[in-house]
Amino acid sequence: MAEATHMRLILHGKAAARDDVRAAVGAVRERGHKVSVRVTWEAGDAQRLVREALLEAKPEKIDTLVAGGGDGTLNEVVSEALAELSESQAAPFSFGLLPLGTANDFAHGIGLDPGDLTGCLTMAAQTPARAMDVGVVNGRAFVNVATGGFGTKVTAETDPTLKRLLGGAAYVFTGLNRFSELSACEGRITADDHHWEGRFLALAIGNGRQAGGGVQLCPEAILDDGLLDLTVIPYPEADEVPEVLAQLFEKGQEGLKEKLVLWKVRGILIETKEPLQINLDGEPVHDTRLEVATLPGRISFRRP
Repeated sequence: MAEATHMRLILHGKAAARDDVRAAVGAVRERGHKVSVRVTWEAGDAQRLVREALLEAKPEKIDTLVAGGGDGTLNEVVSEALAELSESQAAPFSFGLLPLGTANDFAHGIGLDPGDLTGCLTMAAQTPARAMDVGVVNGRAFVNVATGGFGTKVTAETDPTLKRLLGGAAYVFTGLNRFSELSACEGRITADDHHWEGRFLALAIGNGRQAGGGVQLCPEAILDDGLLDLTVIPYPEADEVPEVLAQLFEKGQEGLKEKLVLWKVRGILIETKEPLQINLDGEPVHDTRLEVATLPGRISFRRP
């Protein structure tokens, strides 16, 4: 058996009573690992529990801090840990994920199966941790993908029940129903030795590969290459918009490849005339100037 570990699981409150979550924790404990569980109740709890874990890491010998929730919960856990550490200071533990969200984009992107919670938690206990990059936008971290433009609004406003029933088609349905509200974002994007300026429908900055319920926005992104993958969808002709939305949410980047701006870069500057909303793993940031960077190998993560 692998060496026993001590995992601290920060569990989203909505999942605390789930039988499959309790079974997964019990199964990992039976394998000889220690799992201490902390449950969130209200806004700010995840951040407070991360700070407690940092203080307790050495005396309690916490090896791994596991986010039990969706991409947003993982973002809260990693972001708060990094906010409490200096730029040169490594976290005292590795990170892991028990995927309990609606879409679980990051989990699917790294090969975790949300239908096998015992397997996911066992992996967080037993798989060797590996270095992983983290992206930042105006100083705020993201682990998976940062998205902006009309696609961001569609993703944020798509009903979770519709997502469960229709999958990626739910986003197309929502987008087409909001067609009358559609307007282009306009701005200038510079990155390393690249430059692009114009009107765009949406953009994605990927440390991970997919967002929006399984849409492969940055399918060639690698979590530990020190680079971010930028995908920009230039604003199409008006009569092409429905087709572009359908291709985007049904086939991801592959459905539109000839129309896209695709870069692999270390840093990006986005400047827009109107404030642009960027969602960092679902957490919104609004600004007319967005400075994006990658932090190579900033954390260690237990993943396939």
